[in-house]
Amino acid sequence: MRMPGLTSIFLAAGRVLAGPATAQTEPSATPTTAAGALDAPAATTPPEYMGNTAAAPLPEAPGALPDPTLRADGSPLLQAAPGFGQPADREIGLQSQVTPTGREAHWFHNQVLLPLIVFISLIVLALLVYVVIRYRRAANPTPSRTAHNTLVEVVWTLVPVLILLAIAVPSIRLLAAQYRPAPDNAVTLKAIGNQWFWSYEYPDHGGVSIVSNMLREQGEVEAGQRYRTDADGPRLLATDNRVVLPVGVPIRLITTATDVIHSWAIPAFWVKLDAVPGRLNETTFTIEQPGLYFGQCSELCGARHAFMPIAVEAVAPEVFAQWIRAKGGTMPEADSPSDAPPMQPGADEGDTTTTPTETIVPNVTNVTIDDTVRTVPVTDAAATQNGGGLGQTDQ
Repeated sequence: MRMPGLTSIFLAAGRVLAGPATAQTEPSATPTTAAGALDAPAATTPPEYMGNTAAAPLPEAPGALPDPTLRADGSPLLQAAPGFGQPADREIGLQSQVTPTGREAHWFHNQVLLPLIVFISLIVLALLVYVVIRYRRAANPTPSRTAHNTLVEVVWTLVPVLILLAIAVPSIRLLAAQYRPAPDNAVTLKAIGNQWFWSYEYPDHGGVSIVSNMLREQGEVEAGQRYRTDADGPRLLATDNRVVLPVGVPIRLITTATDVIHSWAIPAFWVKLDAVPGRLNETTFTIEQPGLYFGQCSELCGARHAFMPIAVEAVAPEVFAQWIRAKGGTMPEADSPSDAPPMQPGADEGDTTTTPTETIVPNVTNVTIDDTVRTVPVTDAAATQNGGGLGQTDQ
């Protein structure tokens, strides 16, 4: 009577113990099971509050790749450094420049313009003080009736002309450097201004696109929604999705807008380029130092003009390539010319054709916000919507 009961118990215990042992040995014997685990959404999908979606599977991987700029919990890996790439409290002068053009402009400002301005101001102040003292009524009761002085007139005409000529040479060289056509190996970034947020496209990298909104303060969002922290950046400058660009590679920036005129500006890059509806503007720059850089819209564009920050994360080229693949994009062939509009004459040797300026908005006056950004992935996280939907039209 007791033996069958004990046998049943031992058999049941054996099945329980055999189950885990079988589960542990199957993955090692069948590699496809481990690869299939990468397809699980819980392991590959970034947190919902980041405003991202899982990248499309790539040929070299069975599932989405991890974002190299984020931690496992979805927080940004690179944190903002006070005094670098952002405004500093009570600081006088320009931000430290991290592009060749910016360094030249910084030198021109500090070594040429600033000393010249100080010198001219002191000279004018000295002349004013001399005139006040020398030609006051008590010291000069009988004023001179001299109407012309040839030497003085020649000096005050010739000296300003020479000063302007001296300034013009480095100024024109600096201006030409800012609008020099980008080389074939440049990374094309298309920045689109909207009321009141920025959207970005990487047209040469498989159509990767992101939408960037300002992060609000903790007391301005509902419980459970993402808010700005010191790791994200300064107040009014931190964004939910950062622009990622490689270091040491020329960047071809194209700007446009969907509604009114905006302006894409990063002081540390010496870049400020207007974004005009129905037009494409272009400039080029090369970031020399990794880091996190902040800017803002620098054109009065409406009620929430002050809430259009720009955050750029400059990373190594291999990290940038991994980020592109994590977003579902692809890397172009090495030194292949960009096919992103506009194609400027002179970008390639022997190219003498002129491509008309592309108009991306067929009817600017009648286009709504939803129509103009329907081709880019828009985050549905309420914390990044600034409380007013995609365009925040209610604020």
